[in-house]
Amino acid sequence: MLKLIPSLSAVFLMAAFWSPAQAAETPRSSRKILFFSKSSGFEHSVISYKQGQPSFAEKVLLEIGAKQNWQFTFSKDGSLFSPAYLAGFDAIMFYTTGDLTSPGTDGQPAMTPEGKAALLNYVANGGAFVGTHSASDTFHTNNESLKGPERYRNFGPEADTYVRMLGGEFIKHGKQQNATVTVADPEFPGIKDLGKSVELMEEWYSIKDFSPDLHVLLVQETSTMTGIEYQRPPFPSTWARMHGKGRVFYTSMGHREDIWTHERFQTLLVGGLSWAMGDAKAEAKPNLLQVTPGALQNPPYPEPTPKPSAQ
Repeated sequence: MLKLIPSLSAVFLMAAFWSPAQAAETPRSSRKILFFSKSSGFEHSVISYKQGQPSFAEKVLLEIGAKQNWQFTFSKDGSLFSPAYLAGFDAIMFYTTGDLTSPGTDGQPAMTPEGKAALLNYVANGGAFVGTHSASDTFHTNNESLKGPERYRNFGPEADTYVRMLGGEFIKHGKQQNATVTVADPEFPGIKDLGKSVELMEEWYSIKDFSPDLHVLLVQETSTMTGIEYQRPPFPSTWARMHGKGRVFYTSMGHREDIWTHERFQTLLVGGLSWAMGDAKAEAKPNLLQVTPGALQNPPYPEPTPKPSAQ
């Protein structure tokens, strides 16, 4: 039996969240944002429902919404995706995993292929899309069937259509650790107060198959990281890009609860959402190879440890 959880929504009055220097350049009316958190693959604790209560991330977003005059709708029901449904939102925000056209791990209703097409058309026709953390661990190329070294290669234009829209695809992560992301564009909304770099304890993603038109915002510095997953040159951790007429923002951060309550992460999300919805102005010119010239060099494939032979 499918475990159905109704969509949750809340409306809040506007209050100041960031400094005047970070404020949107155009007046903001109330915005409607869909936070979609279906887990067809691994379900992260930060977006799981416990005893029918809103997830940890949803509670944080409700607080942000109260300060930004944003109305969030929370859903794990992929069957709702259609042109008419998506047209009711100013932005779509994903914290998802796996092939969303399958009920998968959480048993929530799956997206239809038409629903996936509706999402891609929504963005291409001028919609706003924001992905956090495992949004890049979603709709893998070849429907997640790749194993071994093949999963580590770049597919370019042949990558999944969702991956091409998002701008990159998750490969693997190592153990949680302190690591540094450096700022590539300090003028972008939500980035201004980060300084030159930020060091955080997080589950850092190693990512591949970057769209060539990425505007890199934060760079994952790898020289001090441990794990074969990070044996590669620095690569994009947070970026923005244009997809047709639409705007896409993604950050690999968001695994841990203390990241969601971190002021700098919240400021980053507000900036990304504001830019994606057109309420904050910034250019998103491609800078991938200028900022991260080694980004297309993926980590080495970790060969499986041979099993000991029977004596």
